[in-house]
Amino acid sequence: MRLMVSGGGTGGHIYPALAVINQLKKNDPNTEVMYVGSKRGIESSIVPQLGLPFEALEIQGFKRSLSLENFKTLYLFLKSVRIARKLIKKFQPDVVLGTGGYVSGAVLYAAAKMGVPTVIHEQNSVVGVTNKFLSRYVDKIAINFEAARRQFPAAKVVMTGNPRAQEAVNAPADFSLSRFGLKDDVATVMVVGGSQGALRLNQVMVDALPTFAQRDYQVVFVTGPKRFDAVSAELKKMGTVANVAVQPYVDNMPAVLRKLSAIVGRAGATTLAEITAIGVPSILIPSPYVTADHQTKNAQSLVDQGAAVMIREADLSATTLVSAIDQLMLDSSQRDKMAQASKKMGKPHAADEMITILKSVTHDA
Repeated sequence: MRLMVSGGGTGGHIYPALAVINQLKKNDPNTEVMYVGSKRGIESSIVPQLGLPFEALEIQGFKRSLSLENFKTLYLFLKSVRIARKLIKKFQPDVVLGTGGYVSGAVLYAAAKMGVPTVIHEQNSVVGVTNKFLSRYVDKIAINFEAARRQFPAAKVVMTGNPRAQEAVNAPADFSLSRFGLKDDVATVMVVGGSQGALRLNQVMVDALPTFAQRDYQVVFVTGPKRFDAVSAELKKMGTVANVAVQPYVDNMPAVLRKLSAIVGRAGATTLAEITAIGVPSILIPSPYVTADHQTKNAQSLVDQGAAVMIREADLSATTLVSAIDQLMLDSSQRDKMAQASKKMGKPHAADEMITILKSVTHDA
């Protein structure tokens, strides 16, 4: 298969795309891939490092208010469509996959207008602007949350889950908490505010640390790389806490998840895909700074199934956080129930499901 992929801006758009690519190449080493991203998105550094052919377009999003900048946005979109057409003619893909972000709008629109089979993947429960626009033109739409189904043309929608889930399930199971200076045979909770950390959560964790020091369970506190030094400086004032490990970043999250009794974090689509694929009880603190408050809706889907507890950031304090964590970490039967509910929601074959859809829309299907 010759696959062109476009998605960018955030890891939530990039990592599902990479999961599909990795599974395709695993199934068929002769698979040829071209990734089209944006110049300013993190994909411009992530994708080339993986050795994948990469083309970058200059593009930006529309401002929600009236702005002269929107004229530039329209110009860049039309320019990107023209460049995308040239790339498609050159690469001759069998199918084009879009995973979100403004750049995928130009690429998938160009492909659809050229009669090339197209598929988009929507990771969140609230449909993004780009995928909503593309839904009129593409052949198939893969979703991760049932709540997204009614926001698309019904005949095009297929539930696949998030391809990142399959990578999480297949991750090595040999990780040891000793790498954090902790014990493997003690119940452990991780608190993490996303890849960059979350300022409010970090502040609350610093306040809660003396309480956690009195607990029998262990805590891994992931601050985010940019916030690590500031948090470490605060924690030094308290001295060493044997049952708490502070880390700037965790780069092998699926492997680490297997060693956790519970996790506290944001409710991004990739995070939830990993959590449910492995079956980890969670306390979710949705980011209030995302479009259409979609993380709250993502989190609610787990809460409704008994797989998670939600704390809104407005209600977050050292008291509410410690209380929620204690309820889980001091009650193994409750954790077991939530773990089972979480795993029932998991999509361990999501990447394979996506590949099936990609093949179904090709002209050779």
